[in-house]
Amino acid sequence: MKKSILIGALLVSGLGFTACDDFLDDNRYPLDRETDNAAYWNNEDNVKLQVDQMLQYFTGYASGSSYGEFYFNTLTDDQCSSNFTDWKFTNIPSTSASYTSPYTNLRHSVTIIQNLEGSSLDPVIKANWMGIARMCRAYQQYLLVRRYGDCNFVDHVLNVTDDNVLYGTRQKRDEVFDKILEDLDYACANITTNKNSQYWSRDLAYAMKSYMCLCEGTYRKYCTQAENGLAPDAQRAKKLLEESAKASDYLISSGRYSLAQQYRANYQSFYTQASAVPAMVNNPEMILFRGYAKDIIMNCVADFTCGTTPINGITKDAFDAYLFKDGKPLALTTLDKSDVGEWDADNQIFSIQKLLDVRDNRLAQTTDPFVYFTGLTGDRAGATGMTSSTGYGVSKYDNTADFLDDRRTTRNIVCAPIYWYSVILLENAEAKAELGTLTDADLNKTLNLLYARAELPNQTVASLSSMNDPANHTGVSSLIWEVRRCRRCELIMDNDFRYWDLIRWHWLDKLDQTKAANQDILLGANITGCPVQVATTNGYINGNINWPSLKREFKPQYYSYPIPSQQLVYNKELGQNYLWTN
Repeated sequence: MKKSILIGALLVSGLGFTACDDFLDDNRYPLDRETDNAAYWNNEDNVKLQVDQMLQYFTGYASGSSYGEFYFNTLTDDQCSSNFTDWKFTNIPSTSASYTSPYTNLRHSVTIIQNLEGSSLDPVIKANWMGIARMCRAYQQYLLVRRYGDCNFVDHVLNVTDDNVLYGTRQKRDEVFDKILEDLDYACANITTNKNSQYWSRDLAYAMKSYMCLCEGTYRKYCTQAENGLAPDAQRAKKLLEESAKASDYLISSGRYSLAQQYRANYQSFYTQASAVPAMVNNPEMILFRGYAKDIIMNCVADFTCGTTPINGITKDAFDAYLFKDGKPLALTTLDKSDVGEWDADNQIFSIQKLLDVRDNRLAQTTDPFVYFTGLTGDRAGATGMTSSTGYGVSKYDNTADFLDDRRTTRNIVCAPIYWYSVILLENAEAKAELGTLTDADLNKTLNLLYARAELPNQTVASLSSMNDPANHTGVSSLIWEVRRCRRCELIMDNDFRYWDLIRWHWLDKLDQTKAANQDILLGANITGCPVQVATTNGYINGNINWPSLKREFKPQYYSYPIPSQQLVYNKELGQNYLWTN
């Protein structure tokens, strides 16, 4: 087995990563003796060694007992944590890895870029590695842009003489993103491998470009001066949305990807073939995945979704977002819209199977067909004693077909998608809907493929535009509302997508638990008629019942992270982010 296949298992030496929280220290010291010489960078094996370190940027399900980017990020309206979940920052921190870690990683990327410029490698080979390094720089710079807005674009290895960077003002958000786009365009043009779901590829660069341009384009369309400190820019938004659409069009038209037959295959496949379970390397959706293998690198995501520790269940708000089998939302369906479960014939399980049978099939592949709560029984493949904050289980990441002994430990080996095709389809449809150019032909290549897999009827631009779900109080068109609904249901609990979607759509106030209109983000399963005595709110399990005095209240400054106060001590010219005060 090649080490490069298992992202995160690369035990390579060279440019180390410091844990220091000081941006100046992280970015001004010189290279070590081994790498600070031209001969080192004339050897492709050495370059590959340094480039492959950057695979660890992609967390996936993480490793060991560490929390990953799937399931664990509960600051959304999709999940209600078993503990109170507040905003990432409610006060200005002294230090924060959210700020310093990208700069530390940028030093690594820029070191490669800067040294490759003088390398004697073959021009095509050099351009390939340069493209990967610039793609990784774009990724780290984008993390800073979406968290902090204005930031410093790092185009060279910093040293003590770089006063204009170390002690200067931040560059404007738009200027930095233009440079990010330049890096991505270079990567798209120069990375030589088209497809390799276990390694770097040109398609990965296009996938990054599709996502980043969509996010920044919608942010610049919907941001407001009053709440973001930045007025919307329709012309800029249009340009970036067009770039996103072109990038996703490229991947769609390549013919190199298609949807997996089952939705769960994206989350429950193993690296190696095991019984009837498909291997992730055979999944036609994967652009890049993080592999796990027994006794090499493993994760704990299944353990947290099938153990006795309370599960962070999906919310009533999320449950109600799924369309019915007739392609209609809750308010408009002609099917049975009851959300009340029923006690089974043996009085053992409170079942919601009949509720799942009439819904978008992705819901049945996300949660369990029965309710978990104190006093209620029910288990998934022998995982007894399970409870959920909302009563709804999370079965999406738990493969029960094989390796049962490892499911409830830190030795789980289901693989994590990092960039995959269904996301590209969603991005293509959304970019074109925002541009006003979405056609029925586009829908047939994007959302209708996802609807078909979810056992929902095909839609047209006209049918989505005329849906007019009464739940849409956001001011966006019915078409955009439905495109966003499909994204939410396809990517629920994935990769922290929902939180950043709420920011770029200017919907962050949906997470305000003090608002009467948002109470469904605290509620879960309807257990009216259940003979077991469970405390409920109007029949619904209340996910916030253990924290009645704690409420998450929205404030406009939460649209950006605050600059850590220690950074302002080092450099007073940075300036604090909009509306944040000590």
